[in-house]
Amino acid sequence: MSQPNPLYAERRARLASMLGEGGIAIIPTAPARPRNRDTDYLYRHDSYFYYLTGFTEPGACLVVSHDGRSTLFCQPKDLEREIWDGYRLGPAAAPAALGVDAAHSAAELDTLLPRLLENRSSVWYPFAIHHGLAARVEGWLNAVRARVRYGALCPAQQHDLCTPLDEMRLIKDAHEQDIMRRAGAISAQAHIRAMQRSARMLRAGEDVREYHLDAELLHAFREAGSQYPAYGSIVAAGANACVLHYQADAAPVRSGELVLIDAGCELDGYASDITRTFPADGRFTGPQRALYDLVLASQDAAVAATRAGARFNDPHDATVAVLAQGMLDLGLLDRNKVGTAQDVIDKRAYFQFYMHRTGHWLGMDVHDCGSYVEPSEVGQVSERRDPLSGEIITNRPSRVLRPGMVLTIEPGIYVRPAEGVPAQFHNIGIRIEDDAIVTDTGCELVTRGVPVKADEIEALMR
Repeated sequence: MSQPNPLYAERRARLASMLGEGGIAIIPTAPARPRNRDTDYLYRHDSYFYYLTGFTEPGACLVVSHDGRSTLFCQPKDLEREIWDGYRLGPAAAPAALGVDAAHSAAELDTLLPRLLENRSSVWYPFAIHHGLAARVEGWLNAVRARVRYGALCPAQQHDLCTPLDEMRLIKDAHEQDIMRRAGAISAQAHIRAMQRSARMLRAGEDVREYHLDAELLHAFREAGSQYPAYGSIVAAGANACVLHYQADAAPVRSGELVLIDAGCELDGYASDITRTFPADGRFTGPQRALYDLVLASQDAAVAATRAGARFNDPHDATVAVLAQGMLDLGLLDRNKVGTAQDVIDKRAYFQFYMHRTGHWLGMDVHDCGSYVEPSEVGQVSERRDPLSGEIITNRPSRVLRPGMVLTIEPGIYVRPAEGVPAQFHNIGIRIEDDAIVTDTGCELVTRGVPVKADEIEALMR
């Protein structure tokens, strides 16, 4: 049997040191979920649980105490079920395979967990993540209270385990960064294949649909060893690209239109997230190229603003500054009505064409955990009135970027037909997205295996 990866034991030890004297943590994994009669959805583990164990079987639960002792509850060996559902590690083999101190059958959880909670000062578990977990914790605590006449002490405090685990997961170590680089490379090749297939089929006079390109993505992900997509792939042709979370369907892919693909694989528990927008037949029109170059310029500004010591909001502010000026220069916004580029920013007039943020944390989850507020400055509160909605917005200083943080950089423009909007830009949706690892001197873009410049995209598709 192979030796357990010491990485997970190190993470459990770090977590144990954060629980405080007498603290104990409960971390369940995700359950299997039925899809329909006698069939489950493709299983995916809980990210917090996997981060601490590297264990991918459903129905398991990890318990970590402040002294560093770890106990796993997992599915028992069952040769009959294993014929149908596959191999189970089982409690007997779990300590040696995973490096935990003890393991029991998941069927014993309700019996043994009250004893583990006994005489502890506090209990930690993920709040609002696992449906029904809070009620189960209450049941276990009630079982402890039933023994107080025998001298048992019940934990008096409950804490959200997401708080320390989010901080741990926010900084990716070398092992995690390496996986994310490989995931980015796989996803980049998938985008290349989809681009080339679009142009090839259109040149051959074939009927091209969004699902043809989606199929190319899925093929490339699995062929390279990825377990599954990190999220539902967006393959949006023509006007569909103006729908931010559009799912690939049967819409035709036509020459002269753009295709927006937002897709990334998950590899060994870590997500990638790439968006590219390209001409279906391999050649940008004039209006398409003008908008594309503007979005790319805004991404370049955001990349330049992404470095250790900068704030999480800095790339977004850099993006908006470039887009605001470009919208005026291209006539998307009327200077006589909205004023200068600074006025566009102050009034949020750009929101008509750019309505999302420029990035998010990336890691085990595609929208990964971690606060976007700098923890040491959470008390520095200011308020402003949103110029569009009129509501009062509470502001706190955004997170200071540190080496090892990973975020996406994804500006866009989405032009729906509207009064005063030049017709040549109608129904054009463009987004460009890359994954960035923050470094001491800037950031490393790990998804540039697929071209991003318009000329390079056209050359690739030729």
